[in-house]
Amino acid sequence: MFMSLILPPVSHWYQLPVFRDIWNLNYQQSHLTGFDLFILVPYLSILTILAVYGIHRYHLVFLYLKNKHKIALPKGTLAVKPRVTIQLPIYNEMYVVERLVEAACQVRYPRELLEIQLLDDSTDGTVDIAAACVARHRELGFDIQHIHRSNRQGFKAGALENGLKFATGEFIAIFDADFIPAPGFLEEVIDYFSDPEVGMIQTRWGHINREYSLLTRIESILLDGHFVIEHGARHFSGRFFNFNGTAGIWRRRAIETAGGWQHDTLTEDTDLSYRAQMAGWNFLYLPHIVCPAELPVEMNSFKAQQSRWAKGLIQTAIKLLPRILASDLPWKIKIEAFFHLTANISYPLMIALSFLLLPAMIVRMGQGWFQMLSIDLPLWLASTASVSMFYLVAQRELYPDWRMRMKYLPFLMSVGIGLSVSNSKAVMEALFGIKSGFVRTPKYHIESKKDHWASKVYQRRTGVLPILELLLGLYFLRIVYYAIVNQNYPTIPFLMLFVVGFTYMGLMSLLHVSLHRWLRSLSQ
Repeated sequence: MFMSLILPPVSHWYQLPVFRDIWNLNYQQSHLTGFDLFILVPYLSILTILAVYGIHRYHLVFLYLKNKHKIALPKGTLAVKPRVTIQLPIYNEMYVVERLVEAACQVRYPRELLEIQLLDDSTDGTVDIAAACVARHRELGFDIQHIHRSNRQGFKAGALENGLKFATGEFIAIFDADFIPAPGFLEEVIDYFSDPEVGMIQTRWGHINREYSLLTRIESILLDGHFVIEHGARHFSGRFFNFNGTAGIWRRRAIETAGGWQHDTLTEDTDLSYRAQMAGWNFLYLPHIVCPAELPVEMNSFKAQQSRWAKGLIQTAIKLLPRILASDLPWKIKIEAFFHLTANISYPLMIALSFLLLPAMIVRMGQGWFQMLSIDLPLWLASTASVSMFYLVAQRELYPDWRMRMKYLPFLMSVGIGLSVSNSKAVMEALFGIKSGFVRTPKYHIESKKDHWASKVYQRRTGVLPILELLLGLYFLRIVYYAIVNQNYPTIPFLMLFVVGFTYMGLMSLLHVSLHRWLRSLSQ
C-alpha cells in the first residue's frame, strides 16, 4: 500500500524514460546475426559451466564454515601399539634423500615395532647415496631397508605395491622425498586407529620454504586452500575426500580390501582413496597435525606437478565416476565426487574462452551495456570472485596476518589462469586416453633464501608451451587495447589478470631453463 504511493504500477514502468530507453535499445539489438550466435552461444555456454564450478567453490566455503568447529577425536587409546611400516618412495632425489631418511628415523615409536622402507626407483647417483645412508642407520639399530628396483613399472604406485609385499606393518605411513615428518607424528596419529572402521588418516601439509620467492608464496596459498577448505568441507560434512599421496597413514587391510595400489592413473592416491571409501572404510582428516614439505622453486617443475595432478584426476573420473554415480551412495557424496574429479575440465574451457573473449566483446559492445551487466557480469563474478573468497577464508583460518597475505590474491588468480595452457594439455591427454609417465617434481633441498637451485641437476625442459603462453599474453594485451579504445574501462583490471598470468608463466619457464643451462655450463 505504502509502496504503491511511491512507485508507479509495474505495467507503467516502461513509460519511465530510463526503462523505455533500455527496453527500446535491447529490442532493437535483440536481432542477432548468425555470426553473433556463432560467438555468443559457445561463449555463454562455457561461461555458464565455469560459473557452476565457481558456485561449487562457494558451496565448499559454506560447508567448511558450517562444520569447522568439528574436530576428529580418537575413540580410545590403543592398549597394544601396532607394528608400523614407514614407506619412503623416491626417484632420483640425491639432494634430499638423506634428509628424508634422517627424519623418518627420528620418528618416536618403539624400535621393535617400527620398520622403514626406502623404496628407491632411482637411476642416478641417488642409489649410492641412499644405500650408504640406509646402511649407516641400520648400524645404529634401525630396522630400515633399501629396496631398489631396476625398472619403474607402475611408477610410484608400483613402488608402493612392491614395498607392501615385504612390509610387516599393520599400518603404512607414507612420506614423499620433499617431506620432513615431525618426531611425534606417529604418537599423535596412531590412536585414531582405535576405531576399527578408520582406513586412512591424512594430515595437513606445511611449507618449509614458503617465503623463498613469489612463486612459493603462491603455491603455499594454493595448497592451503586445498587442505583447509576442500578437505575440511568434505570430511566434516560427511563427503569423500582423498589421501594426498604423502603425510598420511593407511591401515594395511584398507589398501588390500580396496584392490591395492593401481597404476592406471597418475593420481594413484585419489584412485585408491575413492575405492577404499566405496568399500566402506572411513577416512579422517587431522588439520591440526602439520607435516612440513619443500615447495617447488622452479617454474617448469611446478607446472609439471600441476599437470600431473590435473591429468590424474580426470583419469580417475573416467575410471571411477560411472561406478560412483551408479552406486547406492548418498547423492551429496556423488555430487561432490563429480565436482572434485572433474574440476580440471575448467582449464581447456578457459583456453577456449580466451580465444572467444575478443569477438564476444565486439559483439557485446555492439549490443550495449545492458546485456553485459545483466548476463556476462554475474557469470564472470560467479566464475572468478569465488576464487578470491576460497583462498581468503583459508588464509584467515591459518594465519593471524592473513590481511597482509591478501595482496597476493590478484597474482594467485593470474597464476591460475596461466596454468591453463599446460593443464589443458594434460586434461586433453586424459580425455583422449593418451598415456604418459609419472613426471616427479624435482627437489633441491631449498629451505631458506640462502639456498640455491639453478646450478643443480634435474631441470625440466620447456617444450613449446611457454611460447603459446607468451602469445596468449600478447593476445590479451590486444584485448586490453581494444577495451581502452572503446572506453570499456571496468573490464581492464580483469583482462590484465590474463595478460600477467600468461606472460609470467611463459617468461619464467624460459628464464629458469636458460638460467640453469648457463650456470651449469659455468660449473663444467
